[in-house]
Order: sequence, then C-alpha cells, then structure tokens
Amino acid sequence: MTLPTALSAPETDQAQLPVRYILVVDDSAAHRALLSRLLRSWGFDVTEAATGQDALAVCALRLPDLVLSDWMMPGMDGLGLCRAFHSIRGEAFSYFILLSAKSDGAEVAQGLDAGADDFLTKPVNAQELRARITAAGRIIRMQRELAAKNKVIGATLAELQSAYATIDRDLQHARRIQESLVPQRVQDFGRGRVSFLLHSCGHVGGDLVGAFEAGRNTIGFYGIDVSGHGIAASMVAARVAGYLSDRHPEQNLALEHRFGRFFALRPPEDVTRRLNDRLSADPGVEEYLTMLYARADLDRGEVCLVQAGHPRPLLIRASGELCFLGNGGLPIGLLASVHHDRLTIRMEPGDSLLIYSDGFIEAELASGCLLGEAGLRHLVELGLPGQRGSEFLDDLFWRLTEEAVSGDGMPDDVSAALFEYVG
Repeated sequence: MTLPTALSAPETDQAQLPVRYILVVDDSAAHRALLSRLLRSWGFDVTEAATGQDALAVCALRLPDLVLSDWMMPGMDGLGLCRAFHSIRGEAFSYFILLSAKSDGAEVAQGLDAGADDFLTKPVNAQELRARITAAGRIIRMQRELAAKNKVIGATLAELQSAYATIDRDLQHARRIQESLVPQRVQDFGRGRVSFLLHSCGHVGGDLVGAFEAGRNTIGFYGIDVSGHGIAASMVAARVAGYLSDRHPEQNLALEHRFGRFFALRPPEDVTRRLNDRLSADPGVEEYLTMLYARADLDRGEVCLVQAGHPRPLLIRASGELCFLGNGGLPIGLLASVHHDRLTIRMEPGDSLLIYSDGFIEAELASGCLLGEAGLRHLVELGLPGQRGSEFLDDLFWRLTEEAVSGDGMPDDVSAALFEYVG
C-alpha cells in the first residue's frame, strides 16, 4: 500500500494543536511504517503497536490524543481495541479512527457502535487523513474545553453547595431564635386568654405576635408585620420583640414604672408613637412595619387599640356576630412624627378579638381574586361555633391553605393573635 506523501499539509506549530501524540496500530509492519513516516512528516509524535494488546500497554503508559487502528488484526481486532480503549481512557478525551477495506454502511455502523469516532477506508488517502485529523483536533479541543469548563462548574457548584449548607444552618438557627420569641402558643391571664399563630413563608419572616401582663388583670397584646421577607425583616421583627418583651419590663416601650413599685401599661397610641420614634430615628433601618396593638382591662372587658396600617381586626361576639373594626392608620417607621387614633370597644364574656396579618386577606384564590375580608369572614364562620384558642387558629390556617392557590407554601408570612375574653 502506498501513501501519496506529496500531499502533506504545510507545517504547523504542534504546540498549538490538540492532536500531538498519535498511536498507529496495525499488524502490517509496512503499513505501520508508511503511516508513521507520513504522520511524523506533519510534525506529530508517533508510537507504533503491532497488536491490540501492545496498543493497550502503550496507552497505559501514555494516553494518545488519537488512535489510528486497523480493523482486521489477529487476536484483538480493531473493534475490541476500540471498546477496551474507551474503558481505560477514563474522563480524558481521545479520538479513535478505524481503518479498514470494508466500506459498506452496515460495517461502518458496526464500527461506530463499538465507539469509533471516525472511519477511513483503505487505501488511505493522505489528504483525507490529514483532513480527518484536523477535524478530530477541533472535536478534541471542544471536548477538552467543555471538560475544563465542567470541572470549573463542578468546583463552583461544590463551593455554592458548601455555602448554601452554611447559610441553611444559620437560617435554621435563626428560625429557632425567632420561634423562641413566641415560646407559648397560648398565654392564659385568668379572665382572658391570647392564642398565637405564626407561619413564615421562608426560614425566617417578618411577622410577630405576642402578649404581656402588667399589674392585675391588665394585658397588652399585638401583631406586627415588617415590610419585605427574609433575614432583614426577621431582624427588625426581633428588634421590635425586644421593645415589647415581657421578660424585661424595664425595656418594654408599652410599660411605665410607677412610684418605683410596679409597672403599668401606657395608652396604646403612646406605644405606637414611641416605637415609631425608635425606628424612624435609625438610619440603618429601611424597613417599616404595620402593627395592631391592644390594651385589655380584664375586670371591665374594655379593650383600647390602635391600628397602624395593619388589617382591621375582627370582633367575634359570643352570639356569632362578626364585625371588622378600625379605619387604617399609617405604618410605623415611615415618617418621623405619626399619631394613631385610639379605638375603644366593650367585650362581653365569650367574645373574641382576632388580629391577623395581610398574609390572610392577600392570599390568592384559584379564581385569581384575593381572599379579602369577606373571604376571611367566611373562613371564620366555618370554624364557629365550638372551636376556641389555638385549635381555632390552626383550623383557620388550614382552611386558608385549602383555599389559596399556593397551598402550604404561602407566598407571604401568616400570623394571628386571638384574644378571648373570659370575664
């Protein structure tokens, strides 16, 4: 067999080519010599092997960029070598070209099925061989660039997963801290009881509910909703929780120390004013919050409340009559000086007052509409009569998730506080 070496291509800087080292496998010494001489004249580094087993031994020492292998060989033929070569090359990409006098479609398909990347018929034309090697170089370059990029992507993904795991651990810890701000589902004050519901749409949220007692048979309770979601909102909520803590009455904005002997509740409008002054004076806090704060006299059943942008509370009479209260009011933390009007109601034994965040009334329904006050009224009516306290709130939230498009994964934080007057 003769190869037209006169058709050799111009010399190229091999250091810039992805194909530099070629393994020629053929049981014919003459054919190996002719191919090797031609390839070396083009500047390639060439190694020869007479059998498939010899070729595998060469590959074990140094993996070639390209293999030119005869199909018909004693012992391990070209197809067997191709399969074995693919099993040992691992993640590295090398090109495999089968050489054979066979040229019909079925045999070509058989070779490609064995893993061959290309196919050349004998006698080999030098110009065609050079073109196939050039094409192989382009494919090898793309494959190796892709492998390098995948390696970078894999390393980056591993770093991101590690960072996410760290963030997730921190968020889980932050969630436990936030849950500790509402340690009890129910607080019993004798003549009155306050139950709580708090569901964040993420790990942490900006909703908060709470209650505290000052003196005998006087309590304060509230619901707040910080603008936005996530960590920033939760940090503001935690800060407000410190301002309204029942564990440290001397730091509670709603309490004042009288005569050096006891604490008493301030008027509700004074509480929102003092809280607004704290938040609006801090240049580092961009978030604002809505709030409903109430002070209840458990002896007389009198409840005074202020509504600072929070949804209107729902008064639930023992008779089943429902009534939304209030007319709105500016949120806290938007303006430096804000005044909120006080609303006073008289409650009878068996009456309840429901404070809730806008996660209830702004929940989207399957119809595309929002739940609204009418929808909330309907959900409350379904829970009456018979259900009280935390059972009533849990059932209310379950009914909300049944009605909402998003189901359990609510898009907004959902919270509520239910004050029940025992009398």
